Amino acid sequence: MGETGGNAAQEGQQVTNKVLTAPNVISAVRLCLVPVFLVLLLNGFDLAATLLFALAAGTDWVDGQVARRTNQVSKLGQLLDPAVDRILMISGVVGLLAVGRLPLWIVAVVLARDALLLFGGAFLLKRFHARVAVVYPGKVATTLLYIGFAGLLLNWPLVPGLGVLDAAWLPGWGADPCSWGIWFAYAGLVLSLATTAYYVRAGVGAMRLAGSQTKTGGCR
Repeated sequence: MGETGGNAAQEGQQVTNKVLTAPNVISAVRLCLVPVFLVLLLNGFDLAATLLFALAAGTDWVDGQVARRTNQVSKLGQLLDPAVDRILMISGVVGLLAVGRLPLWIVAVVLARDALLLFGGAFLLKRFHARVAVVYPGKVATTLLYIGFAGLLLNWPLVPGLGVLDAAWLPGWGADPCSWGIWFAYAGLVLSLATTAYYVRAGVGAMRLAGSQTKTGGCR
């Protein structure tokens, strides 16, 4: 389960066992950028941290396109690409929490959702040899979250709050100014929860289908 990566089998592409491919190299470079991003952020280099985060997030699309257009979709890439996406997302929310720009409840929701998708997808693949097809709204949700986190990392320009609710755990809804990125983060969070519900439902359906096929095969 998850909104990153692609289903090569459904797209009619052959999956290889190669390790050293261009998309896998890109994913490895993205992974190496994560600790550098955290060091920059925690040391107050907001602009550099934002640019590095945007680069790591943007190349998610690049390695997927390279894999499909050059027919270099690999088994390692199908695992590495979404794993790097999860690590990048987690490092983003944890970093923002550490510098006080993201409330704890958003961090908790993002981490819980990512854990569900990661372990749920791994269980579905290992136990039932099934995958849940990626849906476009899931990709949009991830993009919105990345944009929102980039805005919160940059922390400029600040926009006036709505002045509707005086709650510190809901930045943007109070009167205090906040980063424009929080609104993209809210939108991405709502859409990601909706797509997560879809993935869970589709995963349960895949398990039931696999179970029924096993029973049918056992009766022959």
